[in-house]
Amino acid sequence: MKKMKIANAPRMGTFIGVYLPCLQNILGVILFLRLTWIVGTAGVLESFIIVFMCCSGTLLTAISMSAIATNGVVPAGGSYYMISRSLGPEFGGAVGICFYLGTTFAGAMYILGTIEILLKYISPNAAIFEGGEEAMLNNMRVYGTCILALMALVVFVGVKYVNKLALVFLACVILSIFAIYAGVIKTAFEPPIFPVCLLGNRTLVRDTDFPCVKYYEENNMTVTTKLWENFCSSPLLNATCDEYFILNNVTEIQGIPGVASGVFLDNLWSVYGDKFAFVEKQDQPSVPVLEETDAKMKYYVYSDIMTYFTMLVGIYFPSVTGIMAGSNRSGDLRDAQKAIPTGTILAILTTSFIYLSCIVLFGACIEGVVLRDKFGQAVNGNLVIGTLAWPSPWVIVIGSFFSTCGAGLQSLTGAPRLLQAIARDGIVPFLQVFGHGKANGEPTWALLLTALICEIGILIASLDSVAPILSMFFLMCYLFVNLACAVQTLLRTPNWRPRFKYYHWTLSFLGMSLCLALMFICSWYYALVAMLIAGCIYKYIEYRGAEKEWGDGIRGLSLNAARYALLRVEQGPPHTKNWRPQVLVLLNLDSEQVVKHPRLLSFTSQLKAGKGLTIVGSVLPGIYLDKFTEAQRAEENIRSLMGAERTKGFCQIVVSSTVRDGISHLIQSAGLGGMKHNTVLMAWPQSWKHTDNPFSWKNFVDTVRETTAAQQALLVAKNIDSFPTNQERFSEGNIDVWWIVHDGGMLMLLPFLLRQHKVWRKCKMRIFTVAQMDDNSIQMKKDLQMFLYHLRINAEVEVVEMFENDISAFTYEKTLVMEQRSQMLKQMQLSKNEREREVINFIFLFLKTTKIMYEQTQTLVLINEVITGLPQGIRNVIKV
Repeated sequence: MKKMKIANAPRMGTFIGVYLPCLQNILGVILFLRLTWIVGTAGVLESFIIVFMCCSGTLLTAISMSAIATNGVVPAGGSYYMISRSLGPEFGGAVGICFYLGTTFAGAMYILGTIEILLKYISPNAAIFEGGEEAMLNNMRVYGTCILALMALVVFVGVKYVNKLALVFLACVILSIFAIYAGVIKTAFEPPIFPVCLLGNRTLVRDTDFPCVKYYEENNMTVTTKLWENFCSSPLLNATCDEYFILNNVTEIQGIPGVASGVFLDNLWSVYGDKFAFVEKQDQPSVPVLEETDAKMKYYVYSDIMTYFTMLVGIYFPSVTGIMAGSNRSGDLRDAQKAIPTGTILAILTTSFIYLSCIVLFGACIEGVVLRDKFGQAVNGNLVIGTLAWPSPWVIVIGSFFSTCGAGLQSLTGAPRLLQAIARDGIVPFLQVFGHGKANGEPTWALLLTALICEIGILIASLDSVAPILSMFFLMCYLFVNLACAVQTLLRTPNWRPRFKYYHWTLSFLGMSLCLALMFICSWYYALVAMLIAGCIYKYIEYRGAEKEWGDGIRGLSLNAARYALLRVEQGPPHTKNWRPQVLVLLNLDSEQVVKHPRLLSFTSQLKAGKGLTIVGSVLPGIYLDKFTEAQRAEENIRSLMGAERTKGFCQIVVSSTVRDGISHLIQSAGLGGMKHNTVLMAWPQSWKHTDNPFSWKNFVDTVRETTAAQQALLVAKNIDSFPTNQERFSEGNIDVWWIVHDGGMLMLLPFLLRQHKVWRKCKMRIFTVAQMDDNSIQMKKDLQMFLYHLRINAEVEVVEMFENDISAFTYEKTLVMEQRSQMLKQMQLSKNEREREVINFIFLFLKTTKIMYEQTQTLVLINEVITGLPQGIRNVIKV
């Protein structure tokens, strides 16, 4: 019998599974290559502020992350999984891709750090291109591309080797840090010998051990030194020399004076400078000159970039990233609910102590000009932090080299898996190809894309330029982790039950605000670009329709906001300025529950343009217990048609014993609270003259009466199947409005809304009104033009003169003073037939376009106000 293989349960605890990986990811290239320079440039005080801000942001983020991570299992994808399941697929996809890009550019930063250590401190002679700054950038590009290809090959061949080497690389980091602290202690008793040569107050490059004097006496002869030859035309004493060299003395100071030297006070304040500014000792006497010789710049130590506070924040922040390393391994932990919060927070506290203590110790032990010497040119080309280490600078050089190599491999290992997790979720369609990989699940295609994006960072070739880019992406990720925790806490959803209890929404909000502030402090234009990228991804996912329902907090937030808004709307009647057509669309269905007039939804989307409330309703005759299956199928068909016509709204199916009762129920009860319809849109009944359908006209007239009783407007679209679709475009034409009743401007508003849509945008609007032959048509036209002017609607006005037999004697008066209609009718004591004729005159109002005038007449009938209970005489007229 074959023995069954028992799967080994995860055995990794807090220390091995979370604490050490976070430690390895947080301590890295910035600590070894840039921290001394940041301390020298910003001063101890401002450097302390920079580190404290960044560490506070990551600590608050870790608290929020711990709450989210302990609210359920976090599989592959880490922060992406947490954000997407907390804020929804749109936010998850946007921030997940930003986090992926940040991790990828972090790989580029680590590789550039590796090349910098190799070419400047281990083997300077290995440079392919010789010359100035541009040559160094080209060397970085060539070597960086080669090392990137090598690392990608290692990751492709076997990730297990990377994981096995991780502990070795971590050991190098820890050993290097101990060497720094040991060196600090040693400086109190025996400072290392690293002399620095100054000309005036300027620091000189010292690649070899040449005498730090201009000349010396030997056998009663004055002998010039190599330093003299650098600044003079010949080694002779009567040679022509640089003016600054003649006017200033050469002095030698100790680069590492030690903790007991009192240099701490000199390094307390910032010393920012422009690009190509000399690295100068502040209290050293110097005689300035009027003109500088650019040819002598290579003998001075100078700043390669302009320095200021916010730029240093962007360069430093990548050193505190890596707090997600533990949560990304939650599947391998023995007790993730306990290990992730404990290990992550302890790692942040440990590394924060290391960084803050190093700032104080560097300022107390190292001379300011050496701290500001980014590449150690004044101390024989040594790594500045290495000059402090004990027993040898090579401990730091070798340790930092392997540390940056290991961090680069970790980035190239983690980033493809993050992209694979995003691709397999299927929320970003164009990334789905990167969800595939080798037979063992290794993300081959994702690794290839990661290497290509990483190459972009390599081609930038400057660690100081790449660091702010990845800072933006990491800060955005941390911002949304805090937002997710704050939203979940404030909503108090029943599913929000994290085991980690030491969190509060105010801490999450503070962390979110701090991350946002750091983004704009680092670089406002990088921050805007990162937000733009995230926003584009968000809208793309929203547009393509991420069919994922993860019970995210944004949906819960929307429900809370909707409830609050509905309660506010319910408090009082809407103001006329806020009035807009809130449409209830009544659809007819055939026996297969398919919509008979789909163009009605096209017209609705053109009229609404996605704004305001739209309720699409229909009635199925019968009993709900027997018809619920048909009702579900009808709702699916209507929703599908609404999606095809891009009609944004709600669908409501009513099963009633009769169609008339169902329509009445919809008119009465559709909507919720203050979000109710004020307009009913329906198609003109087609079969009302047929003898086999005697109730069609009756249902229509009853709908008119019920709409009037509810004090709602009624729009009836005649020949709706001939109306334009959303894909059609009118290049010219007119929207003609026959305006007979003064309705407050609603009939003017409808064509105005139509012209906001692409279909009708190029059409012009014309208003026709009717006058008798003996009326003052000119004055009527002026009055109507003034009325349109006050409504801020552009339209042509035409007055059509008709004989008295064709128009009521009081139409003009009703057009101007509709609100006095009832009183006028009573005063004139018209007969019953004449009153009925007056009502009919303002029931039917027509809207036409010249493009379709050769087709059947398309009519919108607006019943704005009809007296309750139309008399039988009007019904007979309508029937005819």
